[in-house]
Amino acid sequence: MFVLILLCLGFCLYILTRIQKPKNFPPGPRPIPILGNLLHLNLDNPMKDFEKMAKRYGSVYSIYIGSRPAVVLNGFEAMKEALLTKSTDFAGRPQDMMVNRITRGKGVILVDYGSNWKEHRRFALMTLRNFGMGKNSMEERIHGEIQHIIDSLEKSVGTTMNPQVMFHNAASNIICLVLFGNRYEYDDEFLTTFVRLFTENAKMTNGPWSMIYDSMPMLRSLPLPFQKAFRNADLAQKMALQLVEEHKETRVPGEPRDFMDCYLEEMAKRDDADDDSYFNEDQLMMYVLDLHFAGTDTTSNTLLTAFLYLVAFPNIQERCQQEIDQILEGKDKVSFEDRHQMHYMHAFAHEAQRIASTVPLSVFHATTKDTSLAGYSIPKGTLIIPNLTSVLYEEGYWKFPNEFNPENFLNDQGEFHKPEAFLPFSLGPRMCLGEGLARMELFLILVTLLRQFQFVWPEDAGEPDFTPVFGVTLSPKPYRMCVKRRGTRQGGNI
Repeated sequence: MFVLILLCLGFCLYILTRIQKPKNFPPGPRPIPILGNLLHLNLDNPMKDFEKMAKRYGSVYSIYIGSRPAVVLNGFEAMKEALLTKSTDFAGRPQDMMVNRITRGKGVILVDYGSNWKEHRRFALMTLRNFGMGKNSMEERIHGEIQHIIDSLEKSVGTTMNPQVMFHNAASNIICLVLFGNRYEYDDEFLTTFVRLFTENAKMTNGPWSMIYDSMPMLRSLPLPFQKAFRNADLAQKMALQLVEEHKETRVPGEPRDFMDCYLEEMAKRDDADDDSYFNEDQLMMYVLDLHFAGTDTTSNTLLTAFLYLVAFPNIQERCQQEIDQILEGKDKVSFEDRHQMHYMHAFAHEAQRIASTVPLSVFHATTKDTSLAGYSIPKGTLIIPNLTSVLYEEGYWKFPNEFNPENFLNDQGEFHKPEAFLPFSLGPRMCLGEGLARMELFLILVTLLRQFQFVWPEDAGEPDFTPVFGVTLSPKPYRMCVKRRGTRQGGNI
């Protein structure tokens, strides 16, 4: 009798907690109560699992994160239909997730689709453009930081070094100059703390504990490892607030020095107009943290990937250097415009971005209304996961989809050509704000360093490991490289 009662209770519990898919919802593995499809995913790195599901269920399929339905987009055609053709329908952001608690519903990256997001995105695009995005002033900022990278490398000539911290600090400094008007020495406590907080949270917010947080609300108050992400976020917000206060005290109205001054100017205008504005100090604090993260982690991890392949494939490095020497002969330094003449170098920089797939699952979207995709019905509020890696490695769009080869970006005449499936910055109205800055940084840093140094894989380091570390951004496993000066060649300093 007791066993029968237990069975009845178990059946009732299953009925109450079972997950029922909406009508005409994309196919996918069967979810189980409470956990959804968590058991179908390797939480340390689910990318292979997403690939297997796409082969079984098609380019548009569903999974459940706990009881929350999600649709995974795979391949260029599905991505284009959702994020470009039906961009407004898919332009939302999911709420009530770990990343939303970290950002407190503010900023620009994770804010849901609406007037607040539109105003802040428009402001960011205008302000970044006014501060030299894509112009000579931005090139000068980047070249200034490159000199500090060179100084660091000079100290490592003849030895081996781990470039991770150096590239993270350099990328952080470039965006700090734009946002705050400051750069920091690489051992400065503010910079090292800022970079550490963002690096740790980038790994946690797409890792196992984030999945558990998003899937099982009943565990959110427990002292589990995801609590560290919230402590990190609190500290980063306090540091940003300190910068806001310093700018309020030192800014001169009408003479903005940086992005933060521009925002404070905009706040003052709206206050004077007695406008019910979305612009406020709390929003500014999270806004600059959003832009700093977006401008640091992605660029530094792409640089780390690029140099990993340069040292692993010396023939590619040598061909890049030959082209650099030829095009820059007699010139003091590289310009971003030189990319139009450096077809192979330009192709290498793009191939590094493709193979790195730095933001593999983009930033999750959500549907803003009931809609459809690939013939399936997608209810309003459904979480959308754009698998950008599936596009960057998609058969039919690349000559060598599964191997590192700059030829993926060269046509039959050896000229640079960018396939339409090159979407490391996503697509549509939510695509990355900092694409122009990231492309400029990557090209100028790569060319300048390859012109002056040779980078070699250490003889005692074994074989290079290309397996990335999964998180919001993918990063290479830590590695070391030997640094050698190239010296002076005929035709100019290189």
